[in-house]
Amino acid sequence: MSLATIRTLTLLQPERIVFGSGCALECAAEIQRLGLRRVLLVTNPPIVPLAQPLVDRLRTEGATVTIVTDVPAEPGVAAFAARLADADALDLDAVIGFGGGSVLDIAKLLAAYHRTGWKVREHFGIGLLPGRSLKLFCLPTTAGTGSEVSPNAILLDEAEQLKKGVVSPWLLADGAFVDPALTLTVPPGLTAATGIDALTHCIEAYANKFAHPIVDLYALEGVRLIGAHIARAVADGRDLEARSAVALGSLYGGLCLGPVNTAAVHALAYPLGGEFHIPHGLSNALLLPHVLRFNLPAAPERYAAIARALGVPAGGSDAATAARGIDRLAQLCAKCGLPAGLRAAGIPADALPRLAVAAMKVTRLLKNNPRDLTAADAEAIYRAAW
Repeated sequence: MSLATIRTLTLLQPERIVFGSGCALECAAEIQRLGLRRVLLVTNPPIVPLAQPLVDRLRTEGATVTIVTDVPAEPGVAAFAARLADADALDLDAVIGFGGGSVLDIAKLLAAYHRTGWKVREHFGIGLLPGRSLKLFCLPTTAGTGSEVSPNAILLDEAEQLKKGVVSPWLLADGAFVDPALTLTVPPGLTAATGIDALTHCIEAYANKFAHPIVDLYALEGVRLIGAHIARAVADGRDLEARSAVALGSLYGGLCLGPVNTAAVHALAYPLGGEFHIPHGLSNALLLPHVLRFNLPAAPERYAAIARALGVPAGGSDAATAARGIDRLAQLCAKCGLPAGLRAAGIPADALPRLAVAAMKVTRLLKNNPRDLTAADAEAIYRAAW
């Protein structure tokens, strides 16, 4: 790849990114510095105790904080519309998302759509959102989606049973505070699924038609960090070293999403969530090795680099090294306790053809895939994963 002829890349990131154990309370100082007084904090019930110190600090400093906790695990257009109607009744200066990826995505959209009258379905796609109404701050409590630093927000479009994205620079937070200590109580299964989601972000950004040397740095380091530490984080949730490594890897994965984004693993995962409500991270884990085996002939040198970042010794060829790396990923998913196939996740065999048809609609991601994919290819991948 010649740097003299490489494509132009624009990096758009949150104005302030803070990483480190205990940094969550720094969000209150930033809100006070900006003179914001009317705050909506979006979370869900199990996370409220984690958020309470931040809420207390904000109230001590004179802010009015309204807490919203009714965010579903895989929110759709209807759920967002209901949350927006409630938020529109409030005078607000800022929104804080404090939770996992679904919470952060809803918070981002609430900050954008507050009292605008816009309809979210009008903005599914890239660059269609006209603006944002409120200041926005994101604090992830899982290490997975990278939503805190990405321009993406994902909702289920119930009309098509398909997850869709609003992708816009307006969805970048004013501040992202990534505190690994907030992830210490995440259960093992959720730790595994969200960690593999973050790993998939890094892998798909590196092996991508639009890969770029700037993003490669984030992607490969994210693979290295998550690959070496996710099993430890699953086995012992109180292991702050492992939690911190996975959280940093997740942050790197999130930074890949704006300038490069993901590809066929995510495209094929979306219908699993849309029709069968399989959690997003688990959907990626179920499909990851099978999509990569399909892709391998198109980018063996890229997948070999990923394998080496996972700790696989170099073999006789890039293709051989890459194949062992894909095997390592499958072993890692198994070690983390994730199911090995779509059948084990409750997907019936007769659903596979229509899942393939649905996946082919996710063109914004399929165009990034290193190997062109047909509906027949997608169905064959689902069958291999079943």
